[in-house]
Amino acid sequence: MSRTCSWIIIASLFAGTAISAQQTTRFRSGVDLVALNVVATDGEGRFISGLTPADFTILEDGAPQEIGFFAATPVPIDLAILLDTSSSMTDKISTVQAAAGGFVSAIRPGDRVTVVDIKDNVRVVHPLSEDVAGARAAIHATAPKGNTSLYNGLYMTLRELMKQQGAAGDGVRRQAIVVLSDGDDTASLVSYDDVNELAKRSGVAIYTITLRSPFARNTFARDVNSESEFGMKELAQITGGRAFFPVAITELAGVYGVIAEELASQYSLGYSPATPRRDSAFRRIDVRIERPGIRARTRTGYLTGPGALATK
Repeated sequence: MSRTCSWIIIASLFAGTAISAQQTTRFRSGVDLVALNVVATDGEGRFISGLTPADFTILEDGAPQEIGFFAATPVPIDLAILLDTSSSMTDKISTVQAAAGGFVSAIRPGDRVTVVDIKDNVRVVHPLSEDVAGARAAIHATAPKGNTSLYNGLYMTLRELMKQQGAAGDGVRRQAIVVLSDGDDTASLVSYDDVNELAKRSGVAIYTITLRSPFARNTFARDVNSESEFGMKELAQITGGRAFFPVAITELAGVYGVIAEELASQYSLGYSPATPRRDSAFRRIDVRIERPGIRARTRTGYLTGPGALATK
């Protein structure tokens, strides 16, 4: 399949360092080092603070792993906001812009943000920086037009980020991509399967926000929506993010608030696999918290082998 769509460089965070609660130490990049961002919640979905390394157990393909680094304090975040600005967003654009602008305003000093406009083509409208005002202005300057090349944007973004991983020299940073769209991909040259495989290699957390109508008008629409929603859920799950499906656009501000709080509440853990392999296999990760009623969420695993940059 031809992949001549526009290249974009967005929101990257190269978490290619290892840290402890007391100090920051740079680690080399490689498939023998696995970095995880872990969210801990109770049964009510509230974020849990105050955990220590002894509270966590990491399993890779069922085998226990030794935690090599740990941090419970916030670290800077590099955030990419991908906005679907296709023509179908015409009646929603002002509300979406307001919600996204509020989300940007909530980021902390030291965090960086980039804004990407997705329609027929994919365009970076605000490069990665700490310029919150510039990001907010870029969001409000977007205008709806054309079709949706969502998979193009995600694929080319993830591929470019993988090239840049290992080149960052600005210390420990987390990474996240937030995607907002109201419908299905209608213009991409790459497939969902391409994006899915690359997401497993990249180590970048993806949060998806898919606006949906309160009802589907016909059977075909329900089937298409179901397939699209499954894809968004899967991308979020495998990368350790979350998928949201608000019905009313008034819910958007709340969704962005939840994501912002989650990004500020994560634990950073890392380990070197007890049995490292380079066989292009998917290594499944299970993180458990040894306290009753507290659950952990992180990416489901990573791909080994040449070019597998899911580890840091």
